Parts: sequence; C-alpha cells; structure tokens
Amino acid sequence: MNQQQRNYLIILYDYYGELLNEDNRKYFEDYYFDNLSLAEIAQNDNISRNAVHKHIKSTESKLLFYEEKLCLYKKEKSLKELIDKVKDENLKKELYQVFE
Repeated sequence: MNQQQRNYLIILYDYYGELLNEDNRKYFEDYYFDNLSLAEIAQNDNISRNAVHKHIKSTESKLLFYEEKLCLYKKEKSLKELIDKVKDENLKKELYQVFE
C-alpha cells in the first residue's frame, strides 16, 4: 500500500470511523495511527496476527464501501473546489466556516 492509499483510508476513517465497531476502530487506530505492526497488536491484545489482519482488512473494506455509497469525502472535496473559485473573499470565508 502506498502513502496516498494510506492517507485516503485515514481520511475516510475521519468520516466514517464512528460507524465501525469498537474492535475495528481499535485495530485500525493501532495500525494506522500508532504505527504498530500486526504482531505487536496481536501480542498486546492476545489474539492471532491473522485475526488482527482480518479486522484491519475488513475495516478498510467497510470504509471504502461507505464512501462508495455515501460519497461524503468526494462531495466535500468538490464543494471546497467550488468555493475556491468564488471571487468574493468574505463569501468564501463564510462558506468555509460550514466545514469547521
């Protein structure tokens, strides 16, 4: 997995992480945010490395599925691109406040 794909999954997690169960959130965060290896996560949680791998792959699939169906990231990105084209700086600031 390259850095761009990794960053994309992290962005999707920001959008859809609350839709995941607690275990999937924990393993995803350990792997992507804390940079723990599968073996380290398995050892910390007393489960097999394969089980950790399955949780992470399942989470990645769910995040991609949610984005495919809901398109929240895609829509926000498109809206921001449109806002960038607005000439009126005051209006632009107002519009960007929606995302804060």
